[in-house]
Amino acid sequence: MNTTARPFPHDGAPLRRFVTSITDGPFGSSLTSSHYSDSGARVIRLGNIGTASFRNADAAYIPLDYFESLRRHEVKAGDLLIAGLGDLNNPVGRACLAPNTASPAIVKADCFRVRLDESRLLHRYAAWALNSAPVTQRVSSLARGSTRSRINLEAARDIRIPVPSIEEQFRIADFLDTETRKLDNIVNKKRRLLHVLNERIDSRVLGHVGRSRLTLPETGDPTLPIRRLLTKVIRPPVANEGVITAFRDGQVTERSLRRSEGYTLSATTEPQGQHVQVDDVVVHGLDGFAGAIGVSEASGNCSPVYHICVPACGGDGRFLARLLRLLALQGYLGNFATSTRERAVDFRNWDLFGRINVPVVPAAEQVEIGAWIMQLQPLCTAIESSERLASERRQALITAAVTGQFDVSTASGRNVTDGVPAS
Repeated sequence: MNTTARPFPHDGAPLRRFVTSITDGPFGSSLTSSHYSDSGARVIRLGNIGTASFRNADAAYIPLDYFESLRRHEVKAGDLLIAGLGDLNNPVGRACLAPNTASPAIVKADCFRVRLDESRLLHRYAAWALNSAPVTQRVSSLARGSTRSRINLEAARDIRIPVPSIEEQFRIADFLDTETRKLDNIVNKKRRLLHVLNERIDSRVLGHVGRSRLTLPETGDPTLPIRRLLTKVIRPPVANEGVITAFRDGQVTERSLRRSEGYTLSATTEPQGQHVQVDDVVVHGLDGFAGAIGVSEASGNCSPVYHICVPACGGDGRFLARLLRLLALQGYLGNFATSTRERAVDFRNWDLFGRINVPVVPAAEQVEIGAWIMQLQPLCTAIESSERLASERRQALITAAVTGQFDVSTASGRNVTDGVPAS
């Protein structure tokens, strides 16, 4: 490996030298929960900006007529997106390219949309360079904040990155596009397998919904209120335990063990108001509508905004959690909400939530499906391990290519990160 091909220039060049247009997202009253709709112009938020990749989940929209008043924040395919807010797992200054969208798009607060003079600095290369370890560390040192780091628009203009010749920028961008795609494909294949297995489980659970009185009021199988199937428990918090979080993909675990996106921070002043035990059924009182319902994989403390439950009448917690999650994602539970906030449904009132009718499924069937769900856990663990390894190698590859630790024009991509630390 050529480790002296192009040493990293410690000074670099500020983005402002190459910027033709830059904007941050609208703040305050310009974009609030009242402006959101089910379709229209796409709103690109912090959670969509990954490490040199756009995360397409959790889409949000505003009406097209309101988009016109915010057009200066517009995003077009290929624009550079930079995160102005970050934390330990999602560094401030991370960047990606905006994708093609079927409708117009804007950036939201704490996101920057940047357009560059491509004759001197490629958007593709800039996205990779901004995610290299030296640049990430440099941006973090300039950021403000304790638990979350923030940069403003002027600081974003002043981010310095290495800027080689335009020909080398093309070579680096092409190399990283190809090699990181190989790493991503390995993980995606495993994710697809898990997705297929989960679809089979979901189909079986929803089969009970389809045969119940929820869909066949006169002839369907019986239903019962949630409170007859689950018993809500309230335990005092336990000192020195971690924070339990229900993520929107259905996993419930200690927050420190996972990435930070995929959940909503509670506004409560008691962030650790009750204790959660392993195998409890956990329902987020606000994010439950988006799938934040599951069985806890760890013990710890959580906010009072959660409902902590245990199965009643011999029921299986994994089955019941999956049933409620699917009913939430199908929109059924949201019909009984008392109020809404930005892209959320309020389930915090247990008396109201507990009265919602759901299908009654024989205990033996619950246990069988619950065991099936439990069998997926080793596969989930293996995929998580694979994702971590791929992420480390991906980061090392980005840093090594951008900082000139090898010549990308001659590297095959095989074992190119051997001996390169993932920093």
